[in-house]
Amino acid sequence: MREEEKKQPSQNFLKRRWAYPAIYLASAAIIITGILWYQAGNDVNENAKDYSYDGVPTDNEFNQPAEEVNRSLENFVMPVASPEDTVIEKQFYDTEASAEEQEAALVVYGNMYYPNQGIDISKDGKEFDVLAAMSGTVTKVQEDSLLGNTIEIEHSKGIVTRYQSVKDFEVAVGDVVDQGQAIAKAGKSLFNEEAGVHVHFEIRKANVAVNPLEYFNKSLATLQEAQLEDKKVSGEQPNAEAAEENAVEDQASEDKATEDKATEENGTDDAAEEKPEAEEKPEAEQKPKQENADQKDDAADNGSDVKDEE
Repeated sequence: MREEEKKQPSQNFLKRRWAYPAIYLASAAIIITGILWYQAGNDVNENAKDYSYDGVPTDNEFNQPAEEVNRSLENFVMPVASPEDTVIEKQFYDTEASAEEQEAALVVYGNMYYPNQGIDISKDGKEFDVLAAMSGTVTKVQEDSLLGNTIEIEHSKGIVTRYQSVKDFEVAVGDVVDQGQAIAKAGKSLFNEEAGVHVHFEIRKANVAVNPLEYFNKSLATLQEAQLEDKKVSGEQPNAEAAEENAVEDQASEDKATEDKATEENGTDDAAEEKPEAEEKPEAEQKPKQENADQKDDAADNGSDVKDEE
């Protein structure tokens, strides 16, 4: 009897019309509260992580400088501000060009012919700013009395642009430069005096020079994918030390040739002076012989006279 009395209130509660909806609502409220609590906890953990970049590189292997990404989107451009106002004084020596074009792309220096491994750009004989043809890192800044100073900028592993016959450096080794940034001014060089004020510009991959005109307005990836085994130009440009050694050797050869020529001329003059003496010597020898012959004739005549007197 007591057990039936205990069960009766609960049964009466469930028999009420609003009992089950109330249970569903309460359950839903509990579930939603749990979900919201779980999400709030995750948001706290996410906010605890530091995703900010303060410019200090990390040691993780996936850390790559943003410049590499920007550089891959750039195209090679002329290293001058207004390409339409410039003139290419000497073209690149192309192994596949005609004989006439190859001859026009030779640089004559010290009685030697050198294939031009870039292009020589001038602007009405006036000075002008030399600009970076693509963003990169300066790897070489060198004074060179023969080539007129050199700057090299690396854009990717093994791919560089070279700027020669420049002056008034505006960059140093290790500087990161942007495309179009002024790096120097055009100047002159002893190697190619005919070009006057100019900049000698080269693009190289793995130290193999390529024709810059073929890669202007093309991306770095185009050159990275290029096969250059058959395009290597033989005959590097001379350096200042080699040029000085050649100049010393040439001067020594000229001095020796001059000395030999002078010796030869002096020998010829001496031989010419000695020749008359050699011709006169027989006459001097012949004169005593004639005197001896006359003496013998006189002696013979005297002997005849003596014999007659007897």
